[in-house]
Amino acid sequence: MKRIRYFRLAFLFATIIAQASWAGPGGGVLCQISTITALKVGVYDGNTTFGELKKHGDMGLGTLNRLDGEMVALGGEFLRVAVDGKVFPIQDSEQTPFAVVTMFQAEKKVPLKGIPNATELYQTLDHQLANLDGVYAVKIEGIFKHLRVRSVAGQNKPYPGLEEALKNEVVFDLKDVAGTLVGFRFPDYMGGVNVPGYHFHFIGQDRKSGGHLLDCVLEKAEGEIAVISTLDLRLPE
Repeated sequence: MKRIRYFRLAFLFATIIAQASWAGPGGGVLCQISTITALKVGVYDGNTTFGELKKHGDMGLGTLNRLDGEMVALGGEFLRVAVDGKVFPIQDSEQTPFAVVTMFQAEKKVPLKGIPNATELYQTLDHQLANLDGVYAVKIEGIFKHLRVRSVAGQNKPYPGLEEALKNEVVFDLKDVAGTLVGFRFPDYMGGVNVPGYHFHFIGQDRKSGGHLLDCVLEKAEGEIAVISTLDLRLPE
């Protein structure tokens, strides 16, 4: 088994802490396995188990080895949304090539109602942030009139790049569903590390549906936001 190199990056966003009275002492810690750039070029095999990942976060998103489905973590429960849309619990022994998790503690709550699409949702959330140059963890729980989500099948070697793999994504349209969006917002200058802007995965309240968010119509929900000040980035050798 390959050894893991641990690389801790502390992003001390002084302006965020100064401007955000709702930011906790020092902000939260985000643990990330690999980078979005590595995933884009087809690095789909990691050696971090979900048993290890659970020690560092109870909420987050990512994927499994071979890019086999969408991973959603909520309240310490780690789930895989398969390419057929079905949801399965993830075993501690399974591994991930890319994941982002945090021990989520909300620092600000935002009521959300009557939002017609994902673009407006992101704009609404942006207005609640103290500084758009910061990193944030976001959880949105409520009722959705419509959700468009996707999942991807496990890939075979030689692995294609992410853009090529996503040509075979499977899209699901969910209607009148209760559940939770979990995700993060990264600033543009961290684009090589993670997805710039918002990145959400959805899990249904009944744990029977989910996936990577493409678009949504939100009826009524409550958003929760937490500031991230430290990134623990773990790179395989």
